[in-house]
Order: sequence, then structure tokens, then C-alpha cells
Amino acid sequence: MEKVTANNSVNRLKTGIYSGSFNPVHIGHLALANWLCEYTELDELWFLITPHNPQKDKEDLMNDQLRYKLVKKSIAGYPKFQASDFEFSLPQPTYTINTLRALEKAYPDRKFYFIMGADNWNNISKWKDYLLILEQYPIFIYPRIGFDIHIPDCYPNIHAVDAPILEISSTFIRESYQQGKDVRFFLPENIRHYFKLPDINIK
Repeated sequence: MEKVTANNSVNRLKTGIYSGSFNPVHIGHLALANWLCEYTELDELWFLITPHNPQKDKEDLMNDQLRYKLVKKSIAGYPKFQASDFEFSLPQPTYTINTLRALEKAYPDRKFYFIMGADNWNNISKWKDYLLILEQYPIFIYPRIGFDIHIPDCYPNIHAVDAPILEISSTFIRESYQQGKDVRFFLPENIRHYFKLPDINIK
């Protein structure tokens, strides 16, 4: 595909950035991403694996490359999805504003949309340079149980989306396996037979 200049916004690919630990990726992640690609103007969606969320304990994370491989295997076959390890090469810990600016510089042929849950939206004021994020980037906010979404009129590029609510967490999956539970159907089919705790083997 021939690249276009950043100023030609009409032809730039509309790329959703779904950033997270994906520790591990599960069917809730995939269902939301699928909905966003099919029911919004997005052309594609990148699962941006975060090496270290500043608000999370790094020791709770599985290996970075392992989480990246699990996402790649999970989304195989759906052309609108892409796994990205872009943040792995950025200074740590990573911050959303720095990542978005770096993405714009590296991929001038794309217009980036940031995707966040209503829980994060309610805490956006704690993010680094959050006002710049709100002013400079389009954002899709997906619903979470127990969190209202109020968007000030001064941010026309920020939208709440009516995506299905699937309250599944990676923490639930990890803890369930540690308790000996069989929760295989919460995982994408392509990685079910790779996921074994306490050891996870990627073939």
C-alpha cells in the first residue's frame, strides 16, 4: 500500500489503538475489538501490548514476548487486527501521550484513535498530560459496569460507544487456573492448548 502524507487526513487509515497488558489476552478483548472494527469508522485495530503500565505492579506481568505471541496467535486470520510490540522499544515506563506521539511520527499514513474503558475515562485526570490527549486525539470509550461516561461538549472527537459489556478479566483467568479451574472457553481458541499454569508453553 502506498503511503500518504500526514496532512492528507482523508486517505489515512483509521487505526484504533487498544493498549493493555493482555495478561493474558481473552475473549472479552477480542469481542470488543471485533465490535469496534465492524461498528465504528475504524479500518483496523492494533493490540498494543504494554510492557509496563505505570499504575500496575510489573511483577504481576507475564513475559513481554510471551504476551505478544499469545495476542498474535489469538488474532490470526482476522485481517483488521494487528499485534504490536511498538512500546517495547520506548523508554519505560510508557505513557499514553508519549506512545501516541511516537506512533504518529513512525506511521504518518495513519490516523490513530485511542480506545479506553469507562473506568479509565473516570480516572483520566491522573494520566500524564491528559489534557493534550483529550485535545489532540480521537477517543472511543467503551462501557464498563458501575462507571458513567460523561463527555464535556468541548471534546467533539471523544465518543462513547455502545459496545457489548463482557466483564471478563485477565486476573480472573490467571487466578482460576491457579485454583485448578478449567476456564478454557474464556480464552481464544488458538491459544487454549498453549495456556497452562504455572507454566505457559508457546510452540
